[in-house]
Amino acid sequence: MRKRRLYRGMFGVAVVYILYVTFMNFIHDPQAAAFLSHKVGLKRTVNTSIWLPVMMVHIVAACIAMLAGAVNFSNLILTRYRSFHRANGYLYVIAVILVDITSGYMAPYATGGKMNSMAFNFINFIWLIMTIAAVVFIKRKQLAKHRKWMIRSYVFCYTNLFIHLISFLASKGVGLPYVTSYTIGVYGAIVINILLAEWIIRRVI
Repeated sequence: MRKRRLYRGMFGVAVVYILYVTFMNFIHDPQAAAFLSHKVGLKRTVNTSIWLPVMMVHIVAACIAMLAGAVNFSNLILTRYRSFHRANGYLYVIAVILVDITSGYMAPYATGGKMNSMAFNFINFIWLIMTIAAVVFIKRKQLAKHRKWMIRSYVFCYTNLFIHLISFLASKGVGLPYVTSYTIGVYGAIVINILLAEWIIRRVI
């Protein structure tokens, strides 16, 4: 029952957040004017004619990864539709790679400067390593290890959610400057992702 409640909650959060991100970035503010307004004092000028399309690909790939990963944690899909589970798993891997590539391009323009750029590059690296580890273990038929590494990989789909949640609380709740709040959000999200994955592995599965 605990696993079922966790899965339903996770799936619900994923769907709601995907709808929210889609609305905010493709309907409400497709030029990302609000987000770009916080990118002050950067050493590199943001070329919006390139940055915006890259960001859109980044968002779409991140949403695909979030949804594909959520679907593949379903026991029903795993037991009854193995071929779909496998294909959907590869879709997840491709989506993660696309997120990493686009994030790598955008990292030098990160709000908050070099400190946050390094954090995003770190996220890109460990997320890819965790995803590759999950693929390697399933190729070796080590299902338990595959599942653990998929959990570690999948929580990073929620990085952006945690960043904006923490930065919102820090800026609106505590009254910190936006850039400071965003930096706290970036590093806080990394810590939450790692701790959350290990908690799920040890306490739920």
